[in-house]
Amino acid sequence: MFRIKARVPRKVLAMGLPTAWGAMAITYKLTCPLAQQDSLGARLVTGAVFFAVGTGLILHVRQALLRELRQVRKVAGAAQSALLRPLPARIDGLNVAAAQLSADRSACVGGDLYEVIATEHGVRAVMGDVRGHGIAAIGTVAAVLGSFREAVHDEPDLGRVLRRLDRALARHLRERARDEHPASGLEPDTPVAEEFVTVLLLEIGPDGEITALNCGHPWPYLLSGTSVEPLARADPLPPLGPFPLPTELTPLPCGSLLPGDSLVLYTDGVEDARDARGRFFPLQAALIGAVRNDPINPQTILRTLFTALIRHTRGRQADDIALLVLRNDRTRLQCSQPSGARGTARPATYNPQPTNHR
Repeated sequence: MFRIKARVPRKVLAMGLPTAWGAMAITYKLTCPLAQQDSLGARLVTGAVFFAVGTGLILHVRQALLRELRQVRKVAGAAQSALLRPLPARIDGLNVAAAQLSADRSACVGGDLYEVIATEHGVRAVMGDVRGHGIAAIGTVAAVLGSFREAVHDEPDLGRVLRRLDRALARHLRERARDEHPASGLEPDTPVAEEFVTVLLLEIGPDGEITALNCGHPWPYLLSGTSVEPLARADPLPPLGPFPLPTELTPLPCGSLLPGDSLVLYTDGVEDARDARGRFFPLQAALIGAVRNDPINPQTILRTLFTALIRHTRGRQADDIALLVLRNDRTRLQCSQPSGARGTARPATYNPQPTNHR
């Protein structure tokens, strides 16, 4: 036996209560004898009735808007969780930990991006920062990350990977501009001003050799023993978006990530975080303090840095924050042997690292 249950549309239910209140107020005004009198007491009672009805309508509209906002934020958070998917705890012998903290704490949505993928060309990582934060940045993050996840397997060198990211970003910005301003008639090659993404690309070979391409992003720190130094001091290229890439893109050799060494990648929201007195967060000093702890592993470094950042800013940072820590846990024997094609697909995610720091 089938039972058919009638369902009243949500919009009808949402409008039912305000309509009932309005009808009651009009009925009172037209039919109640007290509402027809001109005495002071009658006017006070009538004013109180309409004040109560108006207050109820305002509260009802406010609750409806809050419910809709919570739903939008929930959808945006789910979208970002799908984009910044949890990283495996180990990728081709590298111990990995990553997390991000949005400046919009209530939305849990930021403009930072990161990814680590094992390919036949080596382990390739990206750390980026989209201009702005919040829900508007999700589309740009999706365009850059989607292009990176395809290009790292297809392209033999980082220069070509970077060009793929640049083309994907330009295409996304043109399409967004046409959608927002359909009457502008943008041509296919028209650049979109005031939009940019800083990007750092890294490739870690089987022997730990590091090569990098940097477009306006902070250089990561290399942790070797108790030493904490920037991976490189070369001037980066301009961010993606405002300027064309140079004709020649030669990845920069950055030494080696030896067994036991770690790389700490971050977005500029980390170093730009300020305390109540306007002082910037001392990232290098915090890392020096972190490497003195035992054991030294990516999860401990990540936890130490986030704790120090939240204490420094009292939880009120002005920009999105993202951290990615890679530690070489390969043995020297593994590093000296060619590992072949280490996965043309992403490895299974075991003990995933959180996307959002709580």
